[in-house]
Amino acid sequence: MEGATAAEAHPTMGVRIFSAGLAACVADVVTFPLDTAKVRQQIQGENPNSGAPKYKGVLRTIITLARTEGPLKLYNGLPAGLQRQISSASLRIGLYETAQEYFTEGRETSLGGRILAGVTTGGMSVFIGQPTEVAKVRLQAQSHIYGPKPRYTGTYNAYRIIVTTEGLSGLWKGTTPNLARNVTINCTELVAYDLMKDTLVKSEIMADELPCHFVSAVFAGFCATLMSSPMDVVKTRFINSVPGQYKNAHSCAMTMFVKEGPSAFFKGLLPSFLRLASWNVVMFLCFEKLKRELMKSGQPEESAT
Repeated sequence: MEGATAAEAHPTMGVRIFSAGLAACVADVVTFPLDTAKVRQQIQGENPNSGAPKYKGVLRTIITLARTEGPLKLYNGLPAGLQRQISSASLRIGLYETAQEYFTEGRETSLGGRILAGVTTGGMSVFIGQPTEVAKVRLQAQSHIYGPKPRYTGTYNAYRIIVTTEGLSGLWKGTTPNLARNVTINCTELVAYDLMKDTLVKSEIMADELPCHFVSAVFAGFCATLMSSPMDVVKTRFINSVPGQYKNAHSCAMTMFVKEGPSAFFKGLLPSFLRLASWNVVMFLCFEKLKRELMKSGQPEESAT
């Protein structure tokens, strides 16, 4: 943008992708215990021999996990989680604005253009990042309470065993429900954030600064959690299942409905909201700040894209 200072210049695609990936990694580190608590609550009731539910409430789930399996268990699967953010979130968030510009073709940004951009980048990121999602969920879900030997000893061990026992396609298990979940979250999260921020700024309720970004991120997290919860639970159950347990994602959903009722699709809703809302807050605040700082410093260069 000619005549603009570095701080005012429109962020390049390279800046957006780099900022999104780094911001998402920071957000994952901060909120990972909430994600683990969500996964444990979502798979609760899946094993008929597991007895009465032992995870009740977000804080109690985290405390129970830390006490019975050790504090580090809250971060089991974090390397896979960070790999997921680098390979997936950097693209679904970083390319969102580029996709918006493509669909609007120079016209004023519309709701339809925003939704199409969210669908496109969300769908693309799933196919690239699905193996990391499979490893992350399985590592978070495994517990020594139900067996003397864990399924996997670490992230790369998980990749190796999954490929050895289930074939290469095992790394893309649960792609369908995760695609539905990720597209829903991406559309709801980014569109809700965009709309809320635009409304607050254009109505002169708030300036385009940290408080505005905070409010917009919480709103986006709330909307995304409500919209995606059923698909998120099915995705977690199906990915974590042993070969042959469910024929497909639809079979998994029907089994949940018959055995546990409609409420099963909203298991882990509170930790899911706390995790997604706090993840959005950390990610969007870091993302906005990183974009501005990188444009001020002039790095990375446009040629790096």
